[in-house]
Parts: sequence; structure tokens; C-alpha cells
Amino acid sequence: MENALTILVLDDDPAIQRIIKAYLHRRHNVFLSSRPSEAMAVFEAENIDIFICDIRLPEMDGITFIKKVKEKYPEVEIIMISSHAGMEEVVEIMHIGAFDFFKKPFDLNDIQMSIERTSKYRDKKIELKQSELKKTFLNKELHEKIGYEIVSVSNSMEIIKQTMAKVAQADDTSVLITGESGTGKELVARGIHMLSNRSDEFFGAVNTSAIPEPLFESEFFGHKKESFTGAIQEKEGWFEVANNGTLFLDEIGDMPITLQIKMLRVLEDRRFNKVGSPHAKSFNIRIIAATNKDVESLKSGDKFRSDLFYRISTFQINIPPLRDRPEDIPVLADHFLQFYALKMKKPLKSIAPGVNEILLNYNFPGNVRELRNLCERAVILNNGGVINESCFPEISGFTKPPESNYGNVYNLDEIERRTILEALSASGNNLSKASKLLGLQWNALYRRIQKYNIRAES
Repeated sequence: MENALTILVLDDDPAIQRIIKAYLHRRHNVFLSSRPSEAMAVFEAENIDIFICDIRLPEMDGITFIKKVKEKYPEVEIIMISSHAGMEEVVEIMHIGAFDFFKKPFDLNDIQMSIERTSKYRDKKIELKQSELKKTFLNKELHEKIGYEIVSVSNSMEIIKQTMAKVAQADDTSVLITGESGTGKELVARGIHMLSNRSDEFFGAVNTSAIPEPLFESEFFGHKKESFTGAIQEKEGWFEVANNGTLFLDEIGDMPITLQIKMLRVLEDRRFNKVGSPHAKSFNIRIIAATNKDVESLKSGDKFRSDLFYRISTFQINIPPLRDRPEDIPVLADHFLQFYALKMKKPLKSIAPGVNEILLNYNFPGNVRELRNLCERAVILNNGGVINESCFPEISGFTKPPESNYGNVYNLDEIERRTILEALSASGNNLSKASKLLGLQWNALYRRIQKYNIRAES
């Protein structure tokens, strides 16, 4: 039965049991018991929503039994009935957790009104609890990643934080966040969500490039039970789960062109059909997308539909790489070191002065994500709570290549050749270190060395 409640009636009067069950059983699932021991057995076997209980009972009085029920099943709503209770008893009953009370003899309207009041109260309580759980989960997840605020002191990031606060208030505006991998695009997206009027609703993050084409509609729109082979139960898609909240589409620049067409149609119509359902559902979601692709290449329409680009990029935020805001490196490192020391319950007495020097001399091709990983490993490696250069073996001894001065040279091959030479010089001709300085895989660097015959030159 749709919207049916599961109700347990405890009364030692068979006539009362019959009256209540005859009235309620067509709309609800009703169980009867004559003794507290019988009622407790039902509680253990069934998921009871509402408990209707007499005050005068065999084995023990109703008030004592209610206390036991509330201790073991606090979510159950309780209605008391009695022909003997005075005002003091009624007050005590309400104080220990009963929601409603009516006296014997009663008519059917008494039961109906009490069930309706209790059911509405129960629904509101569940709704409030779910809302609080959502908010707690989102805040916890955001804090665990880096803290509620984006840690920075650079002017460029301060401007981004101010921009986030402004665009958050326009909670229907689509946002495109661009930047290299590891710069914190998802963190900015979550920050916009948390600052918006949708903050109490769900934030869904999905890597669009990781969804196989055959599963696209099922993942985003959901499916009905038995709508295709393997659909053993109904599933909600992202547009249903995140309704009224925010949907973060990560790596959207890598989405296959065939899927871009489907995504565009849904975003334009603001409606979708579950797989296996003829009925369209509307949604109210803010779309925030992210990509590490160059914006101009997306706009060109070569591998990414220009109409989808303009649909998702009403407002654009570009996050600069960490190497372009070196003033953020020391404060981020301090934050991550403190964070992981606390998480691992390891002492952190001091950070040696040389740590900032080696961090500032490193190029961070992996951006903030790489710095965070380095700090996590440093906390694991530290001895006695002192973080020093030896805790960063991956980058100790690295120096940034000198600033290039190409004059009026505009030949890309020549610029690339000179840059590789500088990286090799800065790394002592160590291919592995040079490739990290250049943000390349070592085998990609080796191919370029062969291309420019650099080994013979150096």
C-alpha cells in the first residue's frame, strides 16, 4: 500500500483491538498485541512507525513500557489511550516521548485525527533529520579535503574567492571552472555550492569522462526496474539525486561528442526520461562544469560542441597553477602538514626553514594536489615531530630553471629545444628530474631529446 504506515496496537481489551484494526487495516499495516512481551516481539520483527498503547496493561504499566520502547526504538512515534489517566499522568506520558493521547471511550474520528497528527509530525521530523544529515555530510567532506576556506594569500586566489561569493548568489547560473589538473576545481565548485541558497541540498560530483557511453543515460537519468538486462531494481540517476542542488560535471572537455549531444538536449529542455519510462521528469539543478582543456580549443567546436560550451559557461572561473602564485606554497604546506599530523595523531613540533626553500624551488606540475601528497608523505617520514628537507626526498636538490630570454625567437621548435636544455642543466642531466620540471613523462622527454639531437649537444 502506497504511503502505508506500520502500526502496532497494544491493548488487553479484544474489543478495542478489533475496532482499531477494522478501521485502520485498509490503509495501513496493523499488528495487534495484548501484552508488553508480545509487543516487544513485534518490535523486534517489524519496522514499526506508530505505536498505540494503553496505560493499564498486564505484566507492567504502560508508562514503564513506553520508557523501554523509547530507549530501544527512539524513532517510533507513540499514541497513548486510557480511560483512567489524569492530567499528571498525561503530562508524564508526553514528557517521556508520547506524541499524542486520547481517552476511552473514543470514536473513529479520534483515531483518525490522532494518526494524521502523528504521521505529519513524523514526516516533518524525518525531513528535518535528512536535511541536517545532508548538511553535516557536505560540511564534513569539505573540511576533510582542505578546510571550509580555500587556503591562500595570493591576490589571484583572493579574487577567485570574492568571485565565488558573487556567483553563488545567482544559483541558477551555470559555471565553468578551468585550470590545470590538481588546482582545486572541485573545491571551488563545492565552495560555490556551500555559499549558495542550495547549500542544504545535495552536491553531486561526477567524472563525465569516466562514464562509458552505453551507461550514460542510466547514470545520468536513471532506469526503471527490468528496463534492460541486468536492471534488477530501479535506479535514480544524477539528475534525480541532485535535484534542487548542484551537479558538478568534472572533466567535461573529455566527454565524447555523441554524449555531448545528449547532455546539451537535457540541459536545454531541463527534462529527462528514465530508461524504460515514457514519462519525462523536470529538474532544478545548478550546473558547474570543469575542465583542464584550453577554453579557446573548446570554443572552436573541433572536439567539443560550441553550443554546449556556451550552455555550461555562462560564468567562467580560471584557477591559476600553483607555480604562478608561489606565495601560496608556504601557507598551503603549513596547512597540509598540520592537517595530516592531526589526522595521523603524530606530533608536529617544528618545520625547518629549509623546507619552504625547497618547496619554492620546485615547479609543482601536479599543483595543489601534488603539494598535498608531498606533505602527507612528509608527515609519515618525519622523526620526532620535526619536518625537514629529508622528509621531501622527491624534490630535495631541485632548483627552478633560470628565466629564459629568447629575444625575438618565435620558432616553437627552437623554444622547446632551449627549454629542454635548461631543464637538463638545472637537473644535472637527470632525465627523471628534468621530465618533472617540464611536466612531461620521462619517455616523452626522451623522444624530444632524440628529435633535437640534444644528447650530443649537452
